[in-house]
Amino acid sequence: MMIEMYVMGVALDTRTGSPIVVLKDFDDRRALPIWIGSAEASAIIRKIENIKVIRPMTHDLICTLIEQMGYYVEKIEIHDVSEETYFANIVLKNDDGDEKVIDSRPSDAIAIALRTEAPIFVSPSVVASGTVSANEEKDEQETEEFKKFIQDLKPSDFQKLLDDHGESKQ
Repeated sequence: MMIEMYVMGVALDTRTGSPIVVLKDFDDRRALPIWIGSAEASAIIRKIENIKVIRPMTHDLICTLIEQMGYYVEKIEIHDVSEETYFANIVLKNDDGDEKVIDSRPSDAIAIALRTEAPIFVSPSVVASGTVSANEEKDEQETEEFKKFIQDLKPSDFQKLLDDHGESKQ
């Protein structure tokens, strides 16, 4: 099941000066940093900060084309990562239920999602391999709770669990 995330912001990698878009899950537990190009970072920042431009920029133009063709952006999906390269799809739909899936760079897909207010989803495998903790204090607390739970377990607790779930003694 895909995990919905939102754009937390755009930052600069202090080592390389490259822009990074940071996605965050709605539980505020995991953050997904994706290195992007300067033009895409600028497009994302312009939308986040509601900066108006006189003429349509590339992502604005793409959104207008999608709309004029009778479609809307249903969602974007960041579905894979390979050798530090992320892969995304823009999922389009029309009123007849026709669906088109367009291959995209995540940065372009995110810029379009922001403009169309479409949800951003990330596959569990990408979340597992690419995210970092956004709440280390909560992670540590859960780890300690789990360690305490394990310490307090007795063999008879396993039998009780089996009995409670309808498993018979063998």
